[in-house]
Amino acid sequence: MDRPRRTDHDGLYQRPGSPFWWATWTDRTGHRTRRSTRTTNRRDAEAILAGWRLEAHRATDAQGLPVRTFDALMLAYLKGPSADKRADRDRYSAKHLYPAFTGRNLATLAPSDVRRYIDDRRAAGAQPGTINREIGLLSSALNYARREWDWAIPNPAAGRQLREPEGRVRWLSKEDATRLIQSAEAEPKAGHLADFIRLALHTGCRRDELLRLEWSRVNLDSRLLLLEAQHTKAARRRSVPLNATACRALASRIAFRLAHCPGSPWVFAHEDGSRIAACRRSFMSACRRAEITDFRIHDLRHTCAAWLVSGGVPLTEVRDLLGHSTIGMTERYAHLAPERVRAAVAILDVGDD
Repeated sequence: MDRPRRTDHDGLYQRPGSPFWWATWTDRTGHRTRRSTRTTNRRDAEAILAGWRLEAHRATDAQGLPVRTFDALMLAYLKGPSADKRADRDRYSAKHLYPAFTGRNLATLAPSDVRRYIDDRRAAGAQPGTINREIGLLSSALNYARREWDWAIPNPAAGRQLREPEGRVRWLSKEDATRLIQSAEAEPKAGHLADFIRLALHTGCRRDELLRLEWSRVNLDSRLLLLEAQHTKAARRRSVPLNATACRALASRIAFRLAHCPGSPWVFAHEDGSRIAACRRSFMSACRRAEITDFRIHDLRHTCAAWLVSGGVPLTEVRDLLGHSTIGMTERYAHLAPERVRAAVAILDVGDD
């Protein structure tokens, strides 16, 4: 028998590429919802659909209260304040949230729904950090709607963070970094890549802090980059000092700008002046040529921190340079400065025969 396809009629159907039964129904307001039942058993799917229909019927009661749906929440929240800064990460998280919550009346959202989502994502192989970011997006959006839009909805996603393993610390030696930069200089379609890597290694800035950097926030006389609150993950302003290597990388970008796009406001721009939005593909290509494995763009920031701590810079100063919100985030690099701890325990030898 042929498999049912997507339909405009209420009922169950199966989508190509999905093993689950999908449901579609229309509530009394005329709003149509399509949603995965997350089950391959037809009878179970019919029972789930019946429950959703009853829920939708109850949601449009005699009081005529508006139905606040997950779809409406995400559509508005992802276009709201600070959306541009977090767009890539949040869009990725929302992509996983939608199949589980699309069409859902938020007034009926329960802790069991969030627990079920977490269990399903873990069964699919998602890591705790990934799931936490997804649940965190849902919680933040719900809180924002409650606070800013006066939506009378619960937030069962609050406080449901999973325990995450200790943060990854992958960094390069100076020799490996030199090889990576040389490989980046040979990247045929990414003339900016070597300068991007140099700046990341010598400022500790995050990827988007650099790719969204405007020339108006670069002061070569004072040798500083200015990052306002809206440009940083921690939403705190910070100034980033520039060493000689970082200044040379910026001088290279200035030469490119003068030759191709003198009116562009962006430090990392295409020849037409538009902003370079991503460099992951060319970065991974350079890593492969340099025979550097298991290394991501964010690890350039780890490398900067590792070099600083290994060179004896106090953790508090590393925290301030990198813009960590707490010293705890910086302490993941403490093991790279064993001399600091050795000097501390040496005090215990005083007066010992």
